[in-house]
Amino acid sequence: MTVHAPGKINLSLRCGRADERGYHRLATVFHAVDLVETITAERADDLTVTMSGAGSEHLPVDGTNLVVRAARAIHERAAVLGRPVGGSARIHVDKQVPVAGGMGGGSADAAGTLVALNRLWGLELGLHELTVLARDLGADVAFPLLGRTALGTEYGDVLEAVPAAGSWHWLLIEPGGGLSTPGIFRRFDELTAAAGRPVPEQPDADSALLTALADGDLHRVGALMDNDLQAAAFDADPRLRALIATARTAGALGAVVSGSGPTIAVLAVSGEHAAQLEQAILADHDVARTHRVGGGAAGAHVTA
Repeated sequence: MTVHAPGKINLSLRCGRADERGYHRLATVFHAVDLVETITAERADDLTVTMSGAGSEHLPVDGTNLVVRAARAIHERAAVLGRPVGGSARIHVDKQVPVAGGMGGGSADAAGTLVALNRLWGLELGLHELTVLARDLGADVAFPLLGRTALGTEYGDVLEAVPAAGSWHWLLIEPGGGLSTPGIFRRFDELTAAAGRPVPEQPDADSALLTALADGDLHRVGALMDNDLQAAAFDADPRLRALIATARTAGALGAVVSGSGPTIAVLAVSGEHAAQLEQAILADHDVARTHRVGGGAAGAHVTA
């Protein structure tokens, strides 16, 4: 059983103030891209998880891993529904989405695991039931099930599909290294407090961006892409500011830090334009990896 699950970028990320648990409500526009995690699963007596791909050697495969948690969650759900699963599964994840890169790679792994085991074990859970499990695992896990483009509110886990007309071409830049999501959110809190800027409890979605997406207006989308966490990411890794400046000078329609970073999403007119932007970046900067990908990718789905 093989499943592909997409990484994501955030075309817009507006953050509310931290609640009593330290979590932030969001209004974010998720956009799935053709940089995917490949999850393979087969029946086994005991649950085992292995991983390959850049950065995977640094990831634990114990009970803290989202793949392990997802497998246990759907196994327990099957028992509750009266469809107990005999045995477990051997799962392998081949990672292409940057680790700790702000693209939701771990969330894609969890979503792909839910889809793979749902099919492998013949549970026949629908998207709604899988989404309930996903939301319990983490705020970002639901989106890779849906894919394409969606508005995320509350903690990013309440999703509404939004239209995004036309073709989407992206250059993704991995500067090298990773950033801590909790650390970036804490720095966001510090920077907004120091600036005396009021932060709403629940931010509003960017209606102008949603209109531009529906119209397929690439230039307008590029101009409107934004991220409230970007200043915190710049503070943690000053290279990001210079990379975005180079991309814009080279003619990008837009460039933004994805999520908590450090991956940078650069919007291009075409695949050829993305290649030209890639050349400009590589001429001036030493980065870990770049990827030219399409946007609007499908959610986690069985491929074999």
